[in-house]
Amino acid sequence: MATQTSDFLAAAAPRTVAVVQAITDDQLDLPTPCREYAVRDLLNHLYEVVVNFQTLAARKPVSWADKPDHLTEGWRDRFAVEIRRLIEAWSDPASEQGVSTGMGMPQSTLGGMVLLDLTVHGWDLAVATGQEYEPSSEVLPALHELTGQLGPQARQAGVFAEPVAVDAALPDLPRLLALTGRDPAWSPMP
Repeated sequence: MATQTSDFLAAAAPRTVAVVQAITDDQLDLPTPCREYAVRDLLNHLYEVVVNFQTLAARKPVSWADKPDHLTEGWRDRFAVEIRRLIEAWSDPASEQGVSTGMGMPQSTLGGMVLLDLTVHGWDLAVATGQEYEPSSEVLPALHELTGQLGPQARQAGVFAEPVAVDAALPDLPRLLALTGRDPAWSPMP
């Protein structure tokens, strides 16, 4: 089976997996557009998101308190495996139904949140490590809508920064990044 969420994840995930697999060990301490995170920290965060959202797809609660180091032997290949498990978990039609017991949000919103993390953090990691990143164009309209809905609450919770002013004529990705408080022109160079 497939759902809209699993279809979107299947379209978006390979681009982020490619970025993650191309990160070299000497790039792990580089800064990222996420001010508190170096590449290593952002990779661990993204791993945690991917693993926890597998559980959330099954409508079970998760703990965000554990912060294991996922960057151990074979971490790049394990990330690809976890992404496949994530897509599988969200391919069950029940994954999009009802309200999450752990987060109190509609399940369909949670599916959008993990898609947003994969897309935006894929860009974060790419730009931090000097890689190209072209998101799946089919997911961007849904992510714009979701970011618009979650924006005020996400900013209040400190998940998003204040929106960055950008030209409305820019392509979808820079405008999406700006909505999350990222400068689409960010560079690791001062």
